[in-house]
Amino acid sequence: MILESAVSAPLAPPLQISRWFNTPAPLDLMQLRGKVVVVHAFQMLCPGCVQHGLPQTQRLWQLFRRDDLMVIGLHSVFEHHAVMGPPALQTFIQEYRWDFPIGIDQPAAHNPVPLTMQAYGLQGTPSLVLLDRRGRIRLQHLGRIDDIMLGLAVGQLLAE
Repeated sequence: MILESAVSAPLAPPLQISRWFNTPAPLDLMQLRGKVVVVHAFQMLCPGCVQHGLPQTQRLWQLFRRDDLMVIGLHSVFEHHAVMGPPALQTFIQEYRWDFPIGIDQPAAHNPVPLTMQAYGLQGTPSLVLLDRRGRIRLQHLGRIDDIMLGLAVGQLLAE
């Protein structure tokens, strides 16, 4: 896994969130500049998300200081819309005790793929996006990512 060059990395589009959990106020990527940001796109019915991605995201949230690293869960539902609404997500968050900020990706009007997922060109879940302190996308990864490789990438961005 290699980080995108800081010179050629694109700026991250804004998150388009319909509702937030585990945060007193909505999060805005512009306001998070100066921090490394991890965005984990997931669906609560995605086995890879539940078994690996979300626990990994929770560990990042617990291990790093908030003034250095912000962790955001992005519930991006592109299938099974009827069973993954806000009440189900709220129960899911409480049952698994996820305490990092989680936003519901804004549904698109005539497309099953929600707006943030479209803007980032995410191909599915779990997906992980790493932003550097300037808000540039330095890594975008679909599927399982090894803990050590992720830690290395986060460490590199924190050291920049």
